[in-house]
Amino acid sequence: MTYFDHAATTPMHPKVIEVMTNQMKTTFGNPSSIHQYGRQAHEQLEEARQVIASSINATPNDIVFTSGGTEGDNTAILQTAFARQSKGKHIITTQVEHPAVLETMRFLETQGFDVTYLPVNEKGELFSHQVKDALREDTILVSIMSANNEIGTIYPIKEIGTILKDHQAYFHTDAVQAYGKYAIDVVDLGVDLLSISAHKINGPKGVGFLYQRVNLPTRFYGGEQENKRRAGTENLISILGMAEAVRLVMEHDLDEQARTYAAFALSMMQQLEHANVTYQMNGSDKRLSHVLNLSFPGVANDLLLMHLDLAGFAISTGSACTAGTVHPSHVLEAMYGKDHPLIASSIRISFGFENTQSEVDRFTKVLIQAINRLKK
Repeated sequence: MTYFDHAATTPMHPKVIEVMTNQMKTTFGNPSSIHQYGRQAHEQLEEARQVIASSINATPNDIVFTSGGTEGDNTAILQTAFARQSKGKHIITTQVEHPAVLETMRFLETQGFDVTYLPVNEKGELFSHQVKDALREDTILVSIMSANNEIGTIYPIKEIGTILKDHQAYFHTDAVQAYGKYAIDVVDLGVDLLSISAHKINGPKGVGFLYQRVNLPTRFYGGEQENKRRAGTENLISILGMAEAVRLVMEHDLDEQARTYAAFALSMMQQLEHANVTYQMNGSDKRLSHVLNLSFPGVANDLLLMHLDLAGFAISTGSACTAGTVHPSHVLEAMYGKDHPLIASSIRISFGFENTQSEVDRFTKVLIQAINRLKK
């Protein structure tokens, strides 16, 4: 099997596995315990927090460890909404957010909050003036993803942060797909809250972090871990694995990595054109280089995915969190409108550090064969 679904999840890096395996053998103390086992665990926990904070130009005290992107998104949105509802009940987001954001917003609507869902154009683009135009005096939160997980389109977070600088609204960004793909500086972006998941950067599943610059009351009750912001004994081994994954990200030349992935995508599209395969790229030219979303008119994406899977290639038709359902992509629906034929013929290919040009070439050859076979 060749894996081209890194936007869904990534395989753990060998160095991450090594660190976690070694730590399982040597570190088992509770970071909250005061004896030497606990102190050793606490020291490693705080070292991990420092590594992670430095990766986004944050202070360690602003990092809260979570179980991943969904918890980070829920925490940022729900804690802000309920803590600040006396100042207003209006929230701004987009139609193309991850379900972890959209479903949370829909819940808040049942609680009396007024949510504005900003539209995108046919390239999946959102513009900062849309946020400015939607702002109201009673807006308490703006939550907009850094980059889309299905089409890769990058959103103008810094420009939006500038608009919100003198407004009461807190600014949250789901950076799960963007983190590790380009440099993120929370001070430069002007965000108050930012959520990350380790399994998107070759770290372990079930762990992530929330950058929380603003003070919000917790919705986790119990112990006083994470400076009283998230009760529960920290998942130390996974946190240490995440920290190692972050170190590897910081060691990489992200621009060079982006060029490599962009070359993969360009090569694939050139080979499709040379074979006279009709396709359309979904999304903007300003997108994450590792995500390539293509539609092949007249070809059912579920059948195409099965053909490719049987041939040894793993891709997807969209977000892994909605995979396996009969629902079409809400992102492509927002771009093209419901029942547009491109939606049912779209696939998402996403690259990772272990992929090679030879794999891309083999995949494209099989892809062309599968499309021609299905069209017949």
